[in-house]
Amino acid sequence: MRSYASTVIDAPVEKVWEAIRDFDGLPAWHPAISASEIEDGGDAARVGCVRRLTLGDGAEARERLVALDDSARSCTYEFVTSPFNVRSYRCTIQAMPVTASGKSFVQWFADFDADAADEAELDRTFAQGVYATGLNGLADHLSG
Repeated sequence: MRSYASTVIDAPVEKVWEAIRDFDGLPAWHPAISASEIEDGGDAARVGCVRRLTLGDGAEARERLVALDDSARSCTYEFVTSPFNVRSYRCTIQAMPVTASGKSFVQWFADFDADAADEAELDRTFAQGVYATGLNGLADHLSG
């Protein structure tokens, strides 16, 4: 199953990528994330590092950085543990320039495996509750 959200942000792609690229920086712009910590005090740009996120409701998720590609302005990560009923989850957030306007196109999506009965609800949670909410928060953060 794939969950997906995208938006156009009124900021240059370099500025958008700077915010996205910080694997430990979600609390600065995602309203549903109250805290983030790179385990073992590691480097947030090191592929393989694990971040521990505290969600707004107090739940925790641990996510491993799988790929960080500066040329494609793309960050991919996977769940190590999460409060969501999924067997696998790999997620990518990517920023691209809108050359006609100087704005940025940002897409955020995940491929995940879950029980068929849970897929529709998880899709709504990820696409709307996580990605769309986060993209709106990123746009607000960068406009301020």
